[in-house]
Amino acid sequence: MTLEYKLRLPLESEALPGRAEAVPVPPSHFVHGRPLEPPFPQQMELLVVGMGCFWGAERLFWQIDGVYTTAVGYAGGHTQNPTYEEVCSGLTGHTEVVLAVYDPTVVTYSALLKVFWEGHDPTQGMRQGNDLGTQYRSALYFHDDEQVDVASCSRDEYQRRLHGAGFGDISTEILKAPRFFYAEHYHQQYLAKVPGGYCGLGGTGVTCGVEPLVRA
Repeated sequence: MTLEYKLRLPLESEALPGRAEAVPVPPSHFVHGRPLEPPFPQQMELLVVGMGCFWGAERLFWQIDGVYTTAVGYAGGHTQNPTYEEVCSGLTGHTEVVLAVYDPTVVTYSALLKVFWEGHDPTQGMRQGNDLGTQYRSALYFHDDEQVDVASCSRDEYQRRLHGAGFGDISTEILKAPRFFYAEHYHQQYLAKVPGGYCGLGGTGVTCGVEPLVRA
């Protein structure tokens, strides 16, 4: 498979079919012991983002006060219940994502978006640093109208700051949240299990000001 092919999202007709069975999900979070799957407490809200390799991205979010639980998975593609190998082939259309379940009375959506924007380089297209492929693209998936408004405002605000610092245009896809497919058990909380493991996160060094944004 050529590198050029891995940098192009496949059409639905080109995507691997996948399977009906989902991968087994651990019953509890390796770090704090809370569940990875719903049902979650009623007041919780969801954030789903792609920031490149999901190992380091998940660690960013599970450390935040107010985040109830986290999990890694795949979203934004065509293949049903994809495997990690299939996603890495470039033939599913999915990107690696983190699910953060959070209590909005403790941490706001805007505050989580600040972590998202500053935690990676959203101008790199189908890559993140040395990690190349459609599975490493930046993505921000919203769950309601309030989230999309705040997400769009935060992108525009960060774009102004990035341009001012000499960076290019943001390539992040902002879309209504598609189905989240949990990744295999060995990917969940990987950097807690393997503290010295690979972390491909690398931000731009440009801060994202969330203060002007409405609460969400």
